[in-house]
Amino acid sequence: MYQNYIFDFYGTLADILTDEEAPELWRKLSELYGEHGAVYKPMELKDEFRRLESEETMRCGGKYAEPDIVKVFAYLYINKGILCSPILAWQTAVFFRSLSRKFICCYDGVAELLSELKGRGKGIYLLSNAQAPFTRPEIEMLCLTDYFDGIFLSSEHGQKKPSPTFFRKLLQKFQLKPAECVMIGNDEETDIVGAQRSGLSSLYIHTEISPERTGKIKADYCVMDGDFRKIRTLILD
Repeated sequence: MYQNYIFDFYGTLADILTDEEAPELWRKLSELYGEHGAVYKPMELKDEFRRLESEETMRCGGKYAEPDIVKVFAYLYINKGILCSPILAWQTAVFFRSLSRKFICCYDGVAELLSELKGRGKGIYLLSNAQAPFTRPEIEMLCLTDYFDGIFLSSEHGQKKPSPTFFRKLLQKFQLKPAECVMIGNDEETDIVGAQRSGLSSLYIHTEISPERTGKIKADYCVMDGDFRKIRTLILD
C-alpha cells in the first residue's frame, strides 16, 4: 500500500512515564555534579537547569526550533568552572533521564508490525520530537533500533514537528517520495498536521498520552482506542 512508514515514538510505539520534579532526582544529580567538582545544592541545581534550559530554547529561536539539551548539562559544569567534554555532558543527560524515567515499554503489536514491514521490504523511519541522549538509549533498550532505516530526532536537527523543514530533511536524506509515505503518530498537531503540510498520508492513533483533541481528526486513517494492532489492517493489508 505504501513503500515507506514513518513513525512517531512516544505515545505511538512506546508508552512512557517520567517525573522530572522528584526531589530524589535532583539530589542524585547534584551528587554526580559534585563528584566532578561542580557543587550544587539539589534545588539550586534544579533552578539553574530550568533557567539554562529556557535560555537555550530562546537562543535557538523560531516556533519550531529545538534546542539540544546536552548543552544545558554542559553549561552546568562550565558555570562552576569545570571543563566538560562532550562525552561527560552526554553521560550526564543519560543519567538524568534514567533517574526521571518511571517506566517505558512498547505497545502491544509494535514488534510484530515492524517485523512484518521489514519482511516485506518496506522502509521504516522514526521522526520524533525528542532529545537524543534520552531517546536513542530508550530505542535501544526496547530492541527497536535495528528495525529502522533512519532515525530522525529533533534535537539532532534543530527542528521539530510539525515543521515541514523537519519532515523535508528526512525525505531528502533518504530520497523518499511523499506520495509513497505514511506518517503514524498520536499527536494531532505535530504528527498529522505536519504530515499533511509535507504531502504525506497520515494515521492518527489516540493513546493515553496523546494531547487533548481539538476537534475532528483530519488524518487519512484513525485508531481511536489506542489498539496499535489495528494499524496493520488499515495501512498494510
